Amino acid sequence: MATKIRLQRHGRKNYAFYPIVIADSRAPRDGRFIERIGSYNPNTNPATVTLNFERALYWVNVGAQPTDTVRTILSNEGVLLMKHLQGGVKKGAFDEAEAQRRFDAWKAQKQQSIDKLRASMADKKELDAKARMEAEVAKNQAKAEEVAKKKAEAAAAAAEAEAAAAPAEEVAAEEAPAAE
Repeated sequence: MATKIRLQRHGRKNYAFYPIVIADSRAPRDGRFIERIGSYNPNTNPATVTLNFERALYWVNVGAQPTDTVRTILSNEGVLLMKHLQGGVKKGAFDEAEAQRRFDAWKAQKQQSIDKLRASMADKKELDAKARMEAEVAKNQAKAEEVAKKKAEAAAAAAEAEAAAAPAEEVAAEEAPAAE
């Protein structure tokens, strides 16, 4: 029986997540499967992958063929590297302890790069928020200056109208006693 390691599509429209399963190559994509070994959720940033490392390694060692996407996932998780290192142990190039040391070093370096990426994303998000806040403050300041200018113009117009009305009242007051 030819087995494949592949993704099953679950979820709703435009929001899919994918269980990683071992299935007969003749079975339909979302149909029967032999074993579920993990899941892949591309909706998070960065994408979330949960994987049963030992079972994935077992199935790769017994000949299950991963699809292209699953091959990338297995490679990023280190399953294919561990298979490669186990091949070196079988050939006698190095011992099991050396293989584990190399794998641990690779995993630590990989984790460090992921942490660095997350930190840079957080810094970028913080800088974007700060830039948006500064732009909003500048916009509010410009709006406040514009409102103050309009109020000053309105006050000046009111004072001018009052000044124009005062001489008219004086003229009216002077003419009123003369008319009596």
